[in-house]
Amino acid sequence: MKNTLLVAFVGMSLLLSACKSEFEKIRSSGDVSRIYTKALEYYEQQEYQRAQSLFELIISSYRGKKESEEIYYKYAYTYYHLGQYILASYYFKNFSNTYGASSLREEADFMSAYSNYQLSPTFRLDQSYTEQAIEGFQLFVNTYPTSTRVEECNRLIDEMRSKLERKAYESAKLYFDLREYQAAIQTFDNVLKDYPDTENAEQIRYMIIRSAYQLAKNSFVDKQKERFLDARDRASEFMARFPESRYSKDVNQIYNDSRESLNKLDNVGYQNPSARAGS
Repeated sequence: MKNTLLVAFVGMSLLLSACKSEFEKIRSSGDVSRIYTKALEYYEQQEYQRAQSLFELIISSYRGKKESEEIYYKYAYTYYHLGQYILASYYFKNFSNTYGASSLREEADFMSAYSNYQLSPTFRLDQSYTEQAIEGFQLFVNTYPTSTRVEECNRLIDEMRSKLERKAYESAKLYFDLREYQAAIQTFDNVLKDYPDTENAEQIRYMIIRSAYQLAKNSFVDKQKERFLDARDRASEFMARFPESRYSKDVNQIYNDSRESLNKLDNVGYQNPSARAGS
């Protein structure tokens, strides 16, 4: 049994060594035509690392020839298949710019954006690649309005915009949790401006009201009237806009508390203008 395993192991080692030797011989042969043929063969066999190495050797040799388009296109795809999405996006875009009349240009433009989509991280991290992907898909839709990929592009754009919206919302929520209520109001307001079609408008407006109320409660006395007025008005608008809201009870309480606070301020006046109700 041990001898059988040893023979199998040695045989496999020799086979791998032979394959490696063949690749090394081709790579160092200097035979451009042979390298080209073998690179395509490796590509079809999904041996993308080897295909990429061989394509790199011959790209310059085929520049200006009919084979160059296929070589560069598949060279870009090797990066994508190997998960090297930054370089994949770069080479797909470079292909599009270099071979503007190519029938493969549409696919390359899509893959350039899609490679950035693959780099789009969780909403908690930097969203530079998300924004680049959105820009790329939008450019694709504008450039190829009749493409069969337009629907997919729009779906992916919506998906990534939802991620950006989530990040913006969580940033505003963090300000609220840190009791930075003025910053929270501004950031929540920006979410509504940047994403006017958001499905979370009710929740966002509710958080704005909570922020406005807490800001008023924790303000210098000489600023409380203006801020309680803002909280009251926002609460009133919310109840008119969302009469059946699950937040109605809380919003109505904020509305009543703000009115009561305003009445006290009007009746009592500023007994001590320098007094502070909070920070």
